[in-house]
Order: sequence, then structure tokens, then C-alpha cells
Amino acid sequence: MADFYAVLGVARTAPDDEIKKAYRKLAMTYHPDRNNGSKDAEERFKEITEAYDVLRDPQKRAAYDRYGEAGLRGGGGGFHHVDLSEALGIFMRDFGGFGGLDEIFGGGRSGGGAGPRAGQDVKITVQLKLEEVATGVDKKFSMKLLEPCDRCEGSGAEPGSKSQTCPTCNGAGEVRRAQRSFFGQFVTVTPCPTCHGEGGIVQSPCKKCRGEGRLRGEREITVQIPAGVSTGQYMTLRGVGNAGTRGGPRGDVHVLFEVADDPRFERDGEDLYTEVLVTYPQLVLGGEVSVPTVSSHVSLAVPAATQSGHVFHLRGRGLPRVNGSGTGDLHVRVQLWTPERVTDEERQLVTRLGELQPGVPADSRGKGFWAKMKEALGA
Repeated sequence: MADFYAVLGVARTAPDDEIKKAYRKLAMTYHPDRNNGSKDAEERFKEITEAYDVLRDPQKRAAYDRYGEAGLRGGGGGFHHVDLSEALGIFMRDFGGFGGLDEIFGGGRSGGGAGPRAGQDVKITVQLKLEEVATGVDKKFSMKLLEPCDRCEGSGAEPGSKSQTCPTCNGAGEVRRAQRSFFGQFVTVTPCPTCHGEGGIVQSPCKKCRGEGRLRGEREITVQIPAGVSTGQYMTLRGVGNAGTRGGPRGDVHVLFEVADDPRFERDGEDLYTEVLVTYPQLVLGGEVSVPTVSSHVSLAVPAATQSGHVFHLRGRGLPRVNGSGTGDLHVRVQLWTPERVTDEERQLVTRLGELQPGVPADSRGKGFWAKMKEALGA
């Protein structure tokens, strides 16, 4: 069980503003959009957001202090670990209107207080080939999204009318209630039930969108995918998702990448590994062999007396580093090819070779596997 205070690096007696400050600092460090979709950063972001969401709420914090996570599970709404969507929602809910988000998103985004609700985010999965990963690619998608109503221009009000200030919350978009509980008196802040947090009420709803300010439509978007991405990484298109209600900002589109396996290669980050079969004469006498790259072939000069299993390193023949400079390497392992069938002439030649070389000389074993491993590790 995680210690929520330790997760945020604060004392158990820390006041609310200190908890909020600690969370904001960590969230700005581990936010997925600042870490190129790193899975480790994403898990850390969810962990600190979960801790913050419990400690920021007086009732949840009191229950946690007394009973731990068991106290949270015993509540009416239960307790569950947050997923990425929930974590991002919590972050935007509490910090969407504060300075500093420009560092992550490159611009402000409305959030907090009264106002129309933002549209929901959309997630799409993009299938990529290794050739596309090597160069980067632009992909076009046709998506069914909620678009602003053309009759009321997204306001939700019938043309010629406008929304009125909510009489329940006086335009604040939220109501406060004081209540007593087993842990003492608490003040809860909830969205206004009359205007649903928007601060205003549409008296004459638009007849086309029925006051929603948006309608279902189809939209084509272009995704510029950088070179070097891998399965599990993603990018976020800000303000491209569903339109919000009654003039609310658009949500985001999260583009998740899935790279198809290429039977020619094994991938490790930006490095590629492949195996090439060669004949016995090529290993003994040397020769040129054709090696596949992602988009073509290159010629590899195999020197004489090369051992089967030797690995050659072709610098800069791998994949580009995503959002960085440089290119990975292509590692080529040469492996002796053994024919399944031989002709009579080939059998005679191999038999004669066996007579000339009846066994492996004792002093030609070379470095063993473990010796090579120690040398590679600098031991």
C-alpha cells in the first residue's frame, strides 16, 4: 500500500497549500506530454495524482489518516486507482486556469470556475509500418466528432436571444455547503445543480441543437507523426477533439502508436538487429553479402577468417531517435548456412575438406562466450 504523503514528499501535518504546491511541481515534471509518452512517467503521474486527489479532499484525507486505504474503500463511492484519463482530468480541473501550463501545452487553456464545459477527449490508435517509423509520416483520419452548431454558432441559444445569469449560484458555477460528519465540519464545493457549473442558463434553446450548442459531424484531421516512435508512445493534439457544450473549448485527441513487427529485424529502441546467412567459403575467404536495411539493402564486406555468429555494427543504419538528434545502429549477425541437400560433387569436395581438416586445432578455439561477455562489459 502506497504512502500518499511519501509519494508527494510532504509531512503528514502538511497544510493544503503545501500539498497542492508539491503535487503541481511533481506533475509538471512527470506529465506525459513532457516525457514523450514515457510509460514510466505516465505511471508516476498517475501515482502522484491519486495521492493528491485523496489528500486534497478533507473527508478522504481524514479517513485515510485514520484507516489508510481501507478507510477510502469503505466510503460510499468506494476507491479505485485512477487511470490516465482521470489523472489528466484532475490535473486540468485544478490547474487549468493557473499560470505555468504554457510550459507544457504551449498556451493557456480555460479551466476552473464558471463557464461552459470542455468537450470530451478522443483516443485513436494508428497502425504504423517500420518504414514509416524510419522517415516519419503524415496520416489523415476522418473522425465523427461533436461540432459547434451552425445555427446558434455554438452558444446553445436561439438566434436573437442569450443566456441569463444563473439565479442559484449568481454566475459562480458552484455552490458551497457546510455539513457535519464523524470527522468534524466540512465545506463541500459542488457544481451548481441548476446551470451545471456554467454560471448561466439558456432561456430559449436553439431549435437545431436543442440548447447543446453542438451537433454530431464528421471532420478530417491530419496527424504529423515524427520519426522514431514506438508502440505504446502517443502524442496529443490539443483542441482538436469534441466541441464543448454551449461554446466550451474543444477536447483533445490522443494518438496512440502501434508499430507492426518486421520479420527482418528485432528492435531495441532506435537500434535494429538482423541475421544474415553466409556460406562456408564466405566466412573462410571473405566476401560481400547483402544486408537488409529498413528501406533498402547495403553491401557488407565480410573479412577472411570470420567466425559464424560474429556481429558487425553498421553505424547510423538504425532508426532515428524520436524528438532527438542522431540515428541508431544496425547490428548484423552472420550465421553459417548449412545446406539440407548436396550434389555428388559437393559431397566429394566436403569429404575431401574433412580429410584435410579432421578436427579443430586445440589452439584455435578463440575467446569463449563468457570471455567475450566480460570484454563487452569492461570486466
